[in-house]
Amino acid sequence: MEDLTPLTNLQQIPIPESAAHKKKMTERQPLLLQSDASDYEGSRGGGPARPARSSPPDNTLVNVHSEDSMAVHAAALGSASGSGDDDQSTAVDKASYNPTLHRTLEHPTSNSETLVHLLKGNIGTGILAMPDAFKNAGLYVGLFGTLIMGVICTHCMHMLVNCSHELCRRLQQPALDFSDVAYCSFETGPLGLRRYSLLARRIVTTFLFITQIGFCCVYFLFVALNIKDVMDHYYKIDVHIYLLIMLMPMIVLNLVRNLKYLTPVSLIAAILTVAGLAITFSYMLHDLPDVHTVKPVATWATLPLYFGTAIYAFEGIGVVLPLENNMRTPDDFGGTTGVLNTGMVVVACLYTSVGFFGYLKYGEDVKGSVTLNLPQGDGLSQLVRLSMAVAIFLSYTLQFYVPVNIVEPFVRSHFDTTRAKDLSATILRVVLVTFTFLLATCIPNLGSIISLVGAVSSSALALIAPPIIEIITFYHVGYGRYNWMLWKDFLILIFGLCGFVFGTWASLAQILNDRTH
Repeated sequence: MEDLTPLTNLQQIPIPESAAHKKKMTERQPLLLQSDASDYEGSRGGGPARPARSSPPDNTLVNVHSEDSMAVHAAALGSASGSGDDDQSTAVDKASYNPTLHRTLEHPTSNSETLVHLLKGNIGTGILAMPDAFKNAGLYVGLFGTLIMGVICTHCMHMLVNCSHELCRRLQQPALDFSDVAYCSFETGPLGLRRYSLLARRIVTTFLFITQIGFCCVYFLFVALNIKDVMDHYYKIDVHIYLLIMLMPMIVLNLVRNLKYLTPVSLIAAILTVAGLAITFSYMLHDLPDVHTVKPVATWATLPLYFGTAIYAFEGIGVVLPLENNMRTPDDFGGTTGVLNTGMVVVACLYTSVGFFGYLKYGEDVKGSVTLNLPQGDGLSQLVRLSMAVAIFLSYTLQFYVPVNIVEPFVRSHFDTTRAKDLSATILRVVLVTFTFLLATCIPNLGSIISLVGAVSSSALALIAPPIIEIITFYHVGYGRYNWMLWKDFLILIFGLCGFVFGTWASLAQILNDRTH
């Protein structure tokens, strides 16, 4: 997940945990036939829902609840003690409830704008690491594996959107974010799992935090390595010195709390990234060797490293719900030719092309970022490295915005005065930036850290969480003929767990091996 991730904002949406229990129902009774999602047996007490919030592409927080939807939700809560006829009427209302019609957006995005944001959210440092991923998989395994990985990741994004729509209808909420979808799926799922609803939310939020901190570490190291590669042409300095030189400017830049002031910075970073990728691609396509000069299939030992890098590159699932929630025509987001499929086809083709031609061009000598393989003494290649380094340096703030917004409310809650709250928030930013600097210093191998971040956190969010959420969300509804949805989710879950375990193990082994040599 890349530059658009701050759209998630992650300010928790206060979904009502449940209303007081009014009448007993069988566990398998369809949810839409119950008076409210909070009427389940074993519910806990809670109050009426406050407005759900989501973050539009201009990073302003808006209220997506309309007054009508609030009234409908209040009426649904009040109908819990009504008659059987009232229950049936409420069930009909829920079945016909369309969450997209109850969103009030200050700045809704068009289909083309959403597509651009989706591409920005998926294309970043991960695409430059794809040749290294192909080295760990082999040319043809990487080619077909990347396409298959793209299909699976895109399907998991659709799963998350579908679960969000189902839960929004069930709870009559206009919109939910990733962590709230996890919470609501457990809260309205099987009786034995409802006690774990808060835990599910915290787990998803934790992995979002780990993912973004991991991205920040990758960004830190990427910038340092590319600057070092340029400066090595003149005089050699250890990469740790470059990391230390970057620390203070990075801290100062991340003290800016309002993303509105960083919009020009984001625009410059996007322009530099596109220009750098275009020039890098031209270098890769020049004088390509024969396909027989590289391995068609790599060893089983390095395949988990490929998985970690590939899933790191594809992990844009965190931006999917914020984008869909803020579209002017959200019905155009899904579908065969919808915005999501169109954008992910472009992303998959770009990743596959860069990985295929980058590995074919540089073979076993390909590095963690293909920009590091560009000719040393060439002025244009030096300019590409510097432009990509500047672009990623400026993009760090956007990635950093998410983990700060997860932790900052908790830190500020421990202080009483406004001055103390602001001071604590400033110290938190300094500490977190320094923490990512220390992590980057400890693991100065770009390929290894990308693979580790992908295997640990990206696989959890992109491949493990969606099938679990879908299984629990549709527990009362059913899994289709022959339970096909259940079998499909189990296969994706097993694939994600295997990638998580073996990818993490292989990445850690490579990191430890690098440190001992």
